[in-house]
Amino acid sequence: MPVQEDTKTVKYDNVFQQAAINITTTHHWYNNQMRDKLTPYDMTVQQYHVLRILQQQLPRPATINMIKIRMLDKMSDASRIVERLIQKGLVLKSNNQSDRRATDIHLSAAGQTLLTEVAKMPITEHLIAVKITAAEALQLNLLLEKLRS
Repeated sequence: MPVQEDTKTVKYDNVFQQAAINITTTHHWYNNQMRDKLTPYDMTVQQYHVLRILQQQLPRPATINMIKIRMLDKMSDASRIVERLIQKGLVLKSNNQSDRRATDIHLSAAGQTLLTEVAKMPITEHLIAVKITAAEALQLNLLLEKLRS
């Protein structure tokens, strides 16, 4: 759908303004799609990202600071998200043996099982793969990386 239809805008000042609004609109569309897919699992998008960070760390634990650095949404409260995941039994925490000020965060067996279940659903890559080709995805990645550099 053209961004003009999505935002109910007739005209943009220039193509750069349209591109900026298109990026923002696409970001919100993608997050809404993710939220809808994760709702049956009683999980937010931020919680899902924390679980994925912990999964990528396996078998090593993570710390809250590491999670904060790797979070996509830098405004997220990683400590609060981890506490909610602990309450759900998806994450475990223990004292760090080398630094008593740090706490180790581990993905629990239940968290691993949940990620396995979620992986069976067409969530992340599928949302994109059904719309664009691999060559278009590569071009999009290059353009977005160029924009952020």
